Amino acid sequence: MALMATKKSVMTLYTSQDSPYCHRVRIVMAEKNVAYEMVDVDPANPPEDLLDLNPYQTVPTLVDRELVLYESRIIMEYLDERFPHPPLMPVDPVSRARSRLMMYRIDRDWYGLLPKMKGKSKSKEAETARRELLDSLLSIIPVFEAKPYFMSDEFSLVDCCIAPLLWRLPAYGVKLPKQARPIEDYAERLFQRESFQESLLDAEKALREA
Repeated sequence: MALMATKKSVMTLYTSQDSPYCHRVRIVMAEKNVAYEMVDVDPANPPEDLLDLNPYQTVPTLVDRELVLYESRIIMEYLDERFPHPPLMPVDPVSRARSRLMMYRIDRDWYGLLPKMKGKSKSKEAETARRELLDSLLSIIPVFEAKPYFMSDEFSLVDCCIAPLLWRLPAYGVKLPKQARPIEDYAERLFQRESFQESLLDAEKALREA
């Protein structure tokens, strides 16, 4: 169990070294400078207390005093409301709805492909998933070019969702072609943020060191 900040901790985050869903929650917590205790969970052998807290035994799971939350997007939005500075969601309802819809699509269209890739597997299913993910990313290059962050001038929860996926592309055997330079530039803006660097665990750092 590790303390991720110097302030008095009131939260516990059950997380996993290889989960992009956990990673994006840690980015939000770093962005908000939230102190928390981290419990590293082996998904194949979850601790008993996680079973007591979360009927699905999934990570991330956040414990904030008497409140227990699971599912990464629910946790991220809770943290944004619980710690309003800096804000990571738009103020107006229409823009907030659009951000939520985009996060839903990211999970469905991009994250949904990751289990099929099985790392750098050369299976037909894995190769099809890589091609589908790459084609989807390339199809929205104009969106990556339009603003400093995804559909926004300010860093947001949408960027927190995208960053762990882009960080893991090499580990999943997805190589961006030359025409994807706007995506790489966008990714570098995310990766250079202090909050992103603080969010990285050793296993995640190793994904880019290999």
